Amino acid sequence: MSILLALALQVGPNPTGGALQGDDLVRDRPARTAPSESPQAEEAPLNPTSAWLAGCLAQIEEDPARANSMAQIRRTETTGADRVLANHCLGTAASELGLWSDARAAFVAARDETPEAEPRARARFAALAGNAALAGGDAAGALELLTLAEADARTAKAALLEAIAASDRARALVALGRGDEALAALENSTALAPERAEGWLLKATLLRRMEKLAEAQTAIERAAGLAPANPAVGLEAGVIAVLGGRDDAARASWQSVIDLAPGTPEAATATDYLAQLGQAGDNAAAPPPPQETPQS
Repeated sequence: MSILLALALQVGPNPTGGALQGDDLVRDRPARTAPSESPQAEEAPLNPTSAWLAGCLAQIEEDPARANSMAQIRRTETTGADRVLANHCLGTAASELGLWSDARAAFVAARDETPEAEPRARARFAALAGNAALAGGDAAGALELLTLAEADARTAKAALLEAIAASDRARALVALGRGDEALAALENSTALAPERAEGWLLKATLLRRMEKLAEAQTAIERAAGLAPANPAVGLEAGVIAVLGGRDDAARASWQSVIDLAPGTPEAATATDYLAQLGQAGDNAAAPPPPQETPQS
């Protein structure tokens, strides 16, 4: 049926899209809390450097343009760790504003100025720079930075961070048309962090686009077991099901997205897919396949 072509062009995390805001890389850091919220705040107050960074990151949530200016001023007036953290905040603020070139430059500077004895921090900054490059449309540059991030993470023996960088490197490889290499990167990512649902979701999406439906089904089942309420998982599960001729399973997956995440973009997409597929036994022609557009 023609709906299969339409569905095969979309759904799931776009392997070519940037993954900066809200992704695992950003979440893989201590939660930002106000001093009064920390159980040890009275015993161990933040030092001036950490306090400045906490304030700058908090400012991003209220006024990213102001945080961007604060960080630029701080960067010009400081050296050492203070300058590294100024670039950290500058890159984060620029990302929030969609200034991907500025974000990339700030994160690259943060990595370059971080001592080699701190490979975990260097890995984090390289990965953030790579994500900014990917979001800005420079897949080749992103690939170089994310390869650095993986190497730094291996040096730091930070398996989760290495897994995140590997899955982001896969996005860059897909954008460059190097699907087999991307799949190898995702194999490494899921081996390093088998409990990370996003790696399995990306793997399922890529395998489906490579028309390896049996392997895609296995991967999406792992993702669903780890993150059953993730609407992106439900969307992708439905696409894999309909491509395999299991229309009822596809309907159930998409309906679960609507039920679990009402009012979200994923729910809207699921509603559209259900309408395209029609009721059981409905053989109405599906609309022509849409053009896929990169997500950032």
